[in-house]
Amino acid sequence: MLKSARNTEKDPEGRMPLAEHLRELRNRLAKSLLAITVVTIVAAFYYNDIINLITRPILDSVGCQGRTFTELASSKSDHCAQITVSGLLTAFTLALKVSLMAGVVLASPVWLYQVWGFVAPGLHKSEKKYAYAFVGTGAPLFLCGAYFAYAVLPTTAKVLIEFTPDNAANLLPVDDLLNLVLRMVLVFGLSFELPLLLVFLNLIGAITGKRMLGWWRAMIMGITVFAAVATPSTDPLTMLALAAPIWMLYFGAVAFSLLNDRRKARKREDLDDDEASNLDLTPEPVSASRALPEQAGSDRDRVNGYDDVT
Repeated sequence: MLKSARNTEKDPEGRMPLAEHLRELRNRLAKSLLAITVVTIVAAFYYNDIINLITRPILDSVGCQGRTFTELASSKSDHCAQITVSGLLTAFTLALKVSLMAGVVLASPVWLYQVWGFVAPGLHKSEKKYAYAFVGTGAPLFLCGAYFAYAVLPTTAKVLIEFTPDNAANLLPVDDLLNLVLRMVLVFGLSFELPLLLVFLNLIGAITGKRMLGWWRAMIMGITVFAAVATPSTDPLTMLALAAPIWMLYFGAVAFSLLNDRRKARKREDLDDDEASNLDLTPEPVSASRALPEQAGSDRDRVNGYDDVT
């Protein structure tokens, strides 16, 4: 039933009727949803482990487990927090959300392959080469951004918890904490894709490396403002933890673009040196063909310049 439509009939140029495209899209969506569903069901059995993986760094930085009452009373500036679940259905809804999130992330190789399998036949060879390069580079960059978010979260939580008034308890709903973690991971991961976008624009000739280098003041200011808005804490260390890697990636993209522009200029110079000389394509005059013996000296049977035999 889920047989690929491209296996039925192959066109040399990859063309397919609209009905075949729709059937191919349906089959690949079904395979992607099946993979996500299977991984989500498996992840549901490890729900507690996934929750602990997300909340443990934050709880270790702001929690009070293992401390005596005397130690807490002697340090007034030491604030603690406790992760809670409120509501009867909240725990069940949270389990579904965490399992589905794990299913989408862990099944990403399957559904990304299905998306690529649907798009790739319509691309040229050079476009496929660029697509492979961007996918192979974009995924590690996103994972690096997500890792930075996960590493910065304990410091962020510790700074934010310090604003709690004295003699007040701080309760952290686990669903709000999960939303914060997801937002931080997405913001950090997507921000690390900025250099890849700049390189792509340079490769297609939209912007040059020299122009990108001229933007460095505005880019540093924009990245700093973005990092200040994206990070929930107000301390400068967390902001710099996001801004500094993006600054480095931006200047790396500028360096790549400058080298790519120099390579293109050198290639154009080589083509100019090897350019073929101009050819004289002016047609030479051709003498009229001699008449046949039967046609010589007689024009009585010509019609519009042609004889009756012609």
